[in-house]
Order: sequence, then C-alpha cells, then structure tokens
Amino acid sequence: MRELDLRGLIPATLLPLTSDHQIDEPALRAYIRWLIGFDGLKAVAVNMDTGEGPHLSRDEKRRVLDIYVQEVAGRVPILAGIGARYTAEAVELTRDAASAGADGIVVFPIPAFAGDPLPPDVPYEYHRAIAEAAPLPMVLFQLQPALAGVLFSRETLLRLIEIPNVIAIKEASFDAVKFVQTRGILDEAPRRIQLLTGNDNFILESFVLGAEGALIGFGTIAIAEQIEMFRLVAERRFEEAQSINDRVVKPLADALFASPVRNYRARLKEALRQLGVIPNAHMRPPLLDLDAAECNAVRDALSAVQLASPAAAR
Repeated sequence: MRELDLRGLIPATLLPLTSDHQIDEPALRAYIRWLIGFDGLKAVAVNMDTGEGPHLSRDEKRRVLDIYVQEVAGRVPILAGIGARYTAEAVELTRDAASAGADGIVVFPIPAFAGDPLPPDVPYEYHRAIAEAAPLPMVLFQLQPALAGVLFSRETLLRLIEIPNVIAIKEASFDAVKFVQTRGILDEAPRRIQLLTGNDNFILESFVLGAEGALIGFGTIAIAEQIEMFRLVAERRFEEAQSINDRVVKPLADALFASPVRNYRARLKEALRQLGVIPNAHMRPPLLDLDAAECNAVRDALSAVQLASPAAAR
C-alpha cells in the first residue's frame, strides 16, 4: 500500500455543472488545471460533499475520477470520497476508485451509524470490508451529526485505527473541544495516523491545536493564502499566520459557511464564478442555485477580503 503524506492543504473539490445539471467536462478540466497550478497542494479530494458526490450516480463518480486522473497526471495524490448506503455498495465504489487510479479514499459515515449508542463493531466491520476491497490508504471521516455524520467514541476510533489501511482522520465535528479530545485519542493509539481538520469554521486554530493537514471545502478558494498560512504555522511564525487568517481566511470562510451551512457548496461555486475560475454556479437538485441576495453577499465577501485573482496566483 502506498504511503501518503497529507500534511498540508487538501481541497475538497467542487464540480462544475451545465444548466441541465450534467457534468460540465470542459469546465471541470479547466478547473482542475487551475487548481493544481498552485504550488504546495498536498492532494485533491474528489466526489466529496463539496463536489456533490452524494448526488452523483456510480458511473458519474467514475467519470469524474477518470477526468481527474487524466488532468492531474500524477502531480498530486487523488483521494476519492466513498459515500455509500450499505457495505456492498461501498465495496463497489472502492473498487471503482482503485481501478480509476485513485491514490486513497475518504470513507463517509453512513445512515446505519446514526443514533447512540453506536456499537464499535458496526463502523469497524464497515471500514474493514472497504479496506479488504482494495489496498488503498484510507482516511476516516468524523462529521458532526447535524450534517448526517457521526462522532466516534474513543473505543470505536481506537478499533478503526487497528485497520492497517487507515492513515488519517478528517475531523469535522465543527467543535474545538471534540477536536482536542480526538487528538488526545490519536496520541494514545498504538500507531500514529495523521490528523486532518475538516473544520472550515476554525482552520488556523485547528493547526495550532494539532492538525497536520486540512481536508476542507474552503480549500478550493484562497488557496495560496492558506498554503502560506500553514507554512508559517509550521515555522512557528504565528503572528504572520494570524495576519493572513484575520485578513482573508476567517472572514471569507465565515461568509461562505454561514447559515444555512448546506448552501456552502453553492456559495463556493458562486465565488469561483465571480473570480472567473468556472463559467457558472449551477447546483444539482435537490440543492438549489443561489438567489440574487446570496450572490450579492458572496460578492461583498470577496470584495471585503480583496482576494487576488486566482488566475494570477498560479
């Protein structure tokens, strides 16, 4: 199994669509080329929630991965989101990802995990079956229940780390206390896995609290600024990192991930449309395009942080 170093910025990528809600392949290819033009990305995550993975068919997910493999051409690792309803479906999607050329997978929590208490054997057997389906590095995904996720207990997380394919966890509780608790559990585990923040609401703070990487939807905008901010934190130049955070990252993240948080995908698309990266901001139903007021709010947020033209930041 390939080793993956995920210590840095990993954008959860978005998916350009046509006006009739189909994959816009030319726009997707242009977006990928723009994205990987940034020096310092650690990987890209595809078919995640940001990229409307839950709303794509199996064939569409495979097609999106094929396009990424073609365009990325080995320059950075590709992580494939595995969002399924049941074990057999997750196994099929994992095999698809491996055959398409993905370098790793991010395993979404499933509806069967809902409700307390969650017996550790349920998520363990689910992840174990996925691991046995293909020898791909696996990123666990701890997600706040408000977004249909699950917060793993200490016993469950330690059992999941026993699976050899597990190399990291995306911690997206959106709760700083839970984040620190999770870091503590990882510190006592018998082997080390990487801690990735999925908390778009406290990105810089996540790194100060022990995150080694960031796998976030916000990673697809203000990319150069975040890469520089993470570099400064690694060099313990906290005041300079805080300056970038206060000037660009936090105010823009707060605007794009404002309530209702489900609209963050559409806001990200609209922001990149306004910046000239993608041609439109269409969403796939049941998700809706932004109304005029929300589009104006995105414009105001971009103006407030004076974000540089992404095309000039390559």
